[in-house]
Amino acid sequence: MGAGRLGAVTLHHVELWVPDLAGTLRPWGWLLEEMGYSVFQEFKGGRSYRKDGTYIVLEQSPALTGDRHDRCAPGLNHLAFTVEGESEVERLCSAAPSQGWSLMYADKHPHAGGPESYAGYLEDAWGYEVELCAGPP
Repeated sequence: MGAGRLGAVTLHHVELWVPDLAGTLRPWGWLLEEMGYSVFQEFKGGRSYRKDGTYIVLEQSPALTGDRHDRCAPGLNHLAFTVEGESEVERLCSAAPSQGWSLMYADKHPHAGGPESYAGYLEDAWGYEVELCAGPP
């Protein structure tokens, strides 16, 4: 297929299998809601959050084979979100530890992605990483 034949293509959803749904909902629910996502679906073993037609699912599947995400193994390394400006990166990164997140690369924050990048990198207790990128204010 040639470029543009499908029209506007966007990400539909991301599904993260988590080992502790109840524990995961605290950090992820807080962060997603702070970024403007709202609860979309709730079902046995899962919850999803939606914003602008894209949704993120947190699910504790009975088929799960481990109890920790390894972002350095093949598969998902991290999710990156654009937030509104540097002050929003700082606000979220400052509040994140009280919500169950750890600031990664603290010695290089907010330029861990390079001198042209302004971002915060967070990790939850199960090894999932989120990057918060400063977009236009």
